[in-house]
Parts: sequence; structure tokens; C-alpha cells
Amino acid sequence: MKKHYAVITGASSGIGRAFAKELANEDYRLVLVARRKERLEELAQKLRENGTESIIITADLSKKEECLRLLEELKKLPVGIFINNAGFGDCGSFTKTDAKKELEMIDVNIKAMHLLMKRMLLQMREQGGGYILNVASSAGLLPAGPYMATYYATKAYVTSLTRAVAAEEKQSESNVYVGALCPGPVDTEFNNVANVEFALPGITPEYCAYYAITRMKKRKTIIIPTFALKAATTCGRFIPQNMLIAAVKHQQKKKL
Repeated sequence: MKKHYAVITGASSGIGRAFAKELANEDYRLVLVARRKERLEELAQKLRENGTESIIITADLSKKEECLRLLEELKKLPVGIFINNAGFGDCGSFTKTDAKKELEMIDVNIKAMHLLMKRMLLQMREQGGGYILNVASSAGLLPAGPYMATYYATKAYVTSLTRAVAAEEKQSESNVYVGALCPGPVDTEFNNVANVEFALPGITPEYCAYYAITRMKKRKTIIIPTFALKAATTCGRFIPQNMLIAAVKHQQKKKL
């Protein structure tokens, strides 16, 4: 697979940047995708200094035409790993949050993720195998998230779609892996974009990426990087949903 490319969307910062460094350490050729060209160039230069060449593709994935342009570029390459990482959140009462930002969130977190996953799955099936990792969130494993309502809903879509497609691929004995990374708080720029302060301590993006890649290679469908969150999401299955949503609401209000 290392003769193939690893593609990372949202590669300019946070978990995406950490994925790029981790996969570079494993000698993958990289395709770095994000909106901010200067950030991508700076990352590519650092990777080049360590012996890794990478292709830069600037794209605003909130726009369908940009997603299609990216896919046309990727058709030319043997893609072994696709990290569907681009996404963002927002925090606040649903009546007060910005509708334009929320619709852009849906465009990136759901529509772009869906389209890129579907096309890359077909491409990888044709080439005989590969890995697709959708970056979701522990939010996607919970029934709802008051005060981050739209974000939680988008990540629930990611986890639900991933589980369904992963089951289809296993049933058909496909060589394509499909999984979802579901971390809790990670110390990235997500906080600033979402206007939040995490109520719980975060993990480093480096650890998050490293753990995700190791579990991806073991073909784990849902990847949760910390024991505490694994325990919480497991226990959550046995708690009445209204009680669980109330607990999430209490925790989310701390972020405001």
C-alpha cells in the first residue's frame, strides 16, 4: 500500500496535520487537501525537509464543484488511504447560532464527506483495495447534543453511514476498509472555530492520529481513542435517552 498515496482532507491543521505527519513517517506519499494554501505549503515544506514529497490541492469542500474537482485530480492517482477529515462545529443555543454557518457545516460534515467517501470507495474497489477513514466524533455516538445540536447531528450521520457501508463491504468480502474515528476533545483549532472551551481535558492530535491509524490497520469500524469515552459510550446504551440527552446538555452548557 505504501506505493499508493494517502489523501488527507482538512490537512492544514489539527488532526489532519497530525495524520499527514504520521503517514509521512510510515513512508506514504501524500496528497494534502485544505482551503488554506499557505498552511498547506508550510506543512509540505516541513515534510519535504524530512524526506516526504506531497501534492497540494486547495479546495473549499463546502462547494460541490470543488469536491468534484478534487475527485477528478484523485482519479489520476493510486489512493491507498483516504482520510475524510475536513469538518467543523459550532456551539450555542439553536435559536441564536448562525444559520449560514450551520448550512456550511452540513455541506462539509455531511455532503462532502458522503460524496468523497462514495467516489473513493468505487475507485478503491476498482483498484482492488484501500482504506477509508471518516473522522466523526464521540458526538456521533450519542442521541443528541443540546447547544451543539447541528454538529452532533452531522456526526451522527457520519457514524451511521460508516457503519452501514462497512457492513456492506464485509458482506461482499471487499478488500476496502471503511471506518470512523470518534474522538472526544482533541487539542486543536476546532475550539476556536466552534466557539467552545472543552469541559473535559483533550488528547493531542498526534496521539489521536497514531491511535486511529493503528486501529484502522486492524480494521476496527468505530475507533474511540480513550478508555473513558469507550466506557461512557458503552454505558450510554443502557441509559434512557432522555436522561442521556440531559447529561449531555449539562456538559455542553459548560462550553458556552
